[in-house]
Amino acid sequence: MRGDENQQEAMFSYVNLDQRVPTNHPLRAIRKMADQALAGLWSHFEGLYARRGRPSKPPEQLIRALLLQVLYAIRSERQLMERIKYDLLFRWFVGLGIDEQEWDATVFTKNRDRLMDGEVAQRLLGAVMEQARSQDLLSEEHFTVDGTILEAWASRKSFVPKDPATVVGTGVGGKKCLRDTHQSKTDPQARLYKKSTAGEAKPSYLGHVLIENRNGLVVAARATQSSTTAEREAALAMLDEIGLRPEKIPRSDPRITLGADKLYQEQKFIEGLRQRRVVPHVAEYEPSAHWPNFLTEAERNDSGFAISQKKRKLVERVFGWGKLDSVMRKIKLHGLDRVDWFFRFLATAHNLVRLGKLIPAQEAQGVGSL
Repeated sequence: MRGDENQQEAMFSYVNLDQRVPTNHPLRAIRKMADQALAGLWSHFEGLYARRGRPSKPPEQLIRALLLQVLYAIRSERQLMERIKYDLLFRWFVGLGIDEQEWDATVFTKNRDRLMDGEVAQRLLGAVMEQARSQDLLSEEHFTVDGTILEAWASRKSFVPKDPATVVGTGVGGKKCLRDTHQSKTDPQARLYKKSTAGEAKPSYLGHVLIENRNGLVVAARATQSSTTAEREAALAMLDEIGLRPEKIPRSDPRITLGADKLYQEQKFIEGLRQRRVVPHVAEYEPSAHWPNFLTEAERNDSGFAISQKKRKLVERVFGWGKLDSVMRKIKLHGLDRVDWFFRFLATAHNLVRLGKLIPAQEAQGVGSL
């Protein structure tokens, strides 16, 4: 028997948002971990807002909305607000009731900028890492580092000569580089850069990640201006950021290793690793007078060298996840501070997705619970 179409809308709904989300939906695990991390940032959020005045949008909801923007590769804040308006799954994840008004895109952007000033992305990454550490999912001894180009939201045609009075820097061989004499009108801090001689120089920044080798989780991330030395400088800075300082590493600790590609085969960088008592597992060039290698025989023949080189593909998974039809393919924000904040936030989103798969698998084996 054919049913009749009923166009009359129901006045009330007795099914809440939580019941409409499947129990096995991947966002449930991510929401649970995100809520636990945000709970640890409550006191930090208190310091970002004035005690008087009109209440603002809850920072926890703003961060969950930003997570959705990254996870679903939504390019625009207006598109994000549109999805929150009619998508019940988005409303549930953010924490908005079915009858609550979604935010204006401009208001959302201004509130996001406040979170950028508060270094929330770095603190959130640390809070998520503590959850992974509590589940024994992190390697504390073996790491891999790499960098990738983050295409800036600017065009090559936007680069114009600087005012001669403001030009600084000596460049290579006493000559000023293009970055010293020209800058983009759209994003002055973006630089024309390419990682290979065959590639096209594009306005860009560089994104750097330091991962642990057990499960490929990002333990440190940052963005810098593009340069030929930025990746090595950022690698040492990230090692210091996670606490690998010589005076803080007891001699009784197991040795720490760092895997990297040939771009990191540079004397100053290798010596910097040795000063931090980190064994360099850095890929080497073929013997040549033009491309020297700086590893010792002991480092070159280390038993874990081959393993570290195999683990390098874990970094590429992070970059592939972020760049394949996602917001990291071309960063929409302008300025190094904003790009750095957003890149750290992307690293946190990657870890949440990864932990959403690792923790249930571990619980199935009877190893702890979140």
